[in-house]
Amino acid sequence: MTACAGGDDNRPVRAIGLALVLGIGLFLPATAQASRADAAALQVAMRALGLYRSTVDGIAGPLTRNAVRTFQRRHGLQVDGIAGPQTRRALGRRGRPRLGSRAMHDGMRGWDVAALQFLLSSRGYGPGGFDGGFGPNTDAAVRRYQAAAGLAVDGVAGPMTLRALRHRRVYSSGDPVRFLRPISVSIGDGFGWVSGRRHTGLDYPAAYGSRVGAAGRGHVVFAGWNSGGYGNLVVVRHRLGFESWYAHLSSIAVSPGQSVVGGTTIGYVGSTGRSTGPHLHFEVRHFGTPIDPRPRLLTAAAASGGSTRGRKLVCRPNADARRTKDADPPVARVGRCP
Repeated sequence: MTACAGGDDNRPVRAIGLALVLGIGLFLPATAQASRADAAALQVAMRALGLYRSTVDGIAGPLTRNAVRTFQRRHGLQVDGIAGPQTRRALGRRGRPRLGSRAMHDGMRGWDVAALQFLLSSRGYGPGGFDGGFGPNTDAAVRRYQAAAGLAVDGVAGPMTLRALRHRRVYSSGDPVRFLRPISVSIGDGFGWVSGRRHTGLDYPAAYGSRVGAAGRGHVVFAGWNSGGYGNLVVVRHRLGFESWYAHLSSIAVSPGQSVVGGTTIGYVGSTGRSTGPHLHFEVRHFGTPIDPRPRLLTAAAASGGSTRGRKLVCRPNADARRTKDADPPVARVGRCP
């Protein structure tokens, strides 16, 4: 389940999408991480020009491609939606230099700085936004990451820092934000690369109708139907730029604007949207970027998986585990296997 309600056109994430937009192949996780950073840098550039108004999420979907096409038309370029060399040159300083071509430090600007900011945020060390400018917030984020990764703390994002950001799973533990498990069942698919596709959260296969609890204190910013694949979706905003997302619900028990605490019933497990069987897809996002929830999960659960309403789980336990370019097959069927 990788559709993005707050991101690029609310569509499922396709691994091939980035390759089409940026001309970069996605064959290894490290390569994919760099490709997502480049996609984020492209979104930052398009947003600065007023052509992209959605979340900088590193997912090059229809909104990003449309922004690129508009930019290409305005500059008399081939209109193909691909940020190739000519398009990058036309972007000027927003389209260069490539990530890794220089050591970055305070005062610099460019494509590579925007990509760096995305990489930092994906590890939980975000500077609070993405603008392609290396200022005090980015400098502080780099230093925090370097300290956590056991690197020299100099605020310079050089080869060693970039290599660690791309290849090592060093996550932030400096802030106190932690989450209850939304339901007391075992995790199925985890965060990251699963069967050749990117999975932006954790899957909890559970009986249809199992109660889902809020993972922490916050307020509901979205509660309704998401046409991009999440189905019935609840989004809870927490402090310090964190959000928790609860997807594929059979029904929703909260409303936008409602305050919740850990354990508040926000809905019930279902199989709405792009899903092949009952399960909860749970995401944690930091400033709009999906991050691995596991380092922030407490042992306690917000809701027991034993309380159900209606039918039991009849599909295979891991509802997302199919070898498809989408994270979920395109047809959701409640109560029976596809």
